[in-house]
Amino acid sequence: MTPHDFRSLDLNLLRVFDTVMAEGSLTRAADKLAITQPAVSNAMRRLRDALGDELLVRQGHGVQPTPRALTLWPVVREALGNLQQSLAPDKFDPATATLTVVLAMADATASTLVPNLVPLVEREAPHLSIRIVPLTTRDPRGLLDAEAADMAVGHFPAVLADLTARAQAGTLVPHEHRRLYDGEYVAVMRKDHPLAWMPLTLEHYCAAKHLLVSFSGRAYGFIDEALAALGRERRIVLTVNQYTTAARVVSQSDLVTVLPRHFVPITGIQHQLQVHPLPLEVQAVHVDALWHKRGPNRAAYEWLLQALNRATLKAFSQ
Repeated sequence: MTPHDFRSLDLNLLRVFDTVMAEGSLTRAADKLAITQPAVSNAMRRLRDALGDELLVRQGHGVQPTPRALTLWPVVREALGNLQQSLAPDKFDPATATLTVVLAMADATASTLVPNLVPLVEREAPHLSIRIVPLTTRDPRGLLDAEAADMAVGHFPAVLADLTARAQAGTLVPHEHRRLYDGEYVAVMRKDHPLAWMPLTLEHYCAAKHLLVSFSGRAYGFIDEALAALGRERRIVLTVNQYTTAARVVSQSDLVTVLPRHFVPITGIQHQLQVHPLPLEVQAVHVDALWHKRGPNRAAYEWLLQALNRATLKAFSQ
């Protein structure tokens, strides 16, 4: 498309294109736009002619986007969203809002934040509903893109590094993030574990039997990456997907696990556990909120982030 062609392009076609891509169906897009299906088909034909690409290929009862359409859609969606936000900004009044907000968190994060978040919601947003769903991945962008969650809260170092690299390269970045709190990981075992009352050396640590908290079930985590860099390894006997489960298992076994230090008191069995600094250098616990710029309840996100920040401060001041 030349600059002259762009100046003559009907920008309404981009709105139709965005809706078709979001719905994956011409019929559903027509219903969403309150126009006829032939009108949607005609708009897509005009856009296809203007861009010189099929954009959509029929597949079964729906349509399959071409590679060009997949590349173009995030740019179009971002531009339309920014234009709408400028011309008709969303309003959010927590006192009257009746939204349901979905947060994806691991159990350690939820145990830290949710007890202090609930009183804020009850007091300031009494009609707001919050659903907590399990966070089962270190890269929740697919969950956010599919609008299965409004916000994910957790430790996403690889995701944040990728977002930073994309932004520095001038690539469209559809997700935003904000740091909530920092912490550290520690080795945790039962009080009468053979290693409980001696300095935890790297030799002792590698020789022990380990429990790994793994969202995916894969028996390899960031500790193993740090050990591999030192030419060492450990034996993982068991993987679980919850920190609470990990704490209870090690309290009754000879396994050693790794937990965020701030989570140990939250387990409720702190008196049964012994905590040691890890005998190797590992990344800090950076817990961030991550969300899609065009999320389904984006008008509520700024208030929600402020509420999460206040819940964090309350949790760490107790």
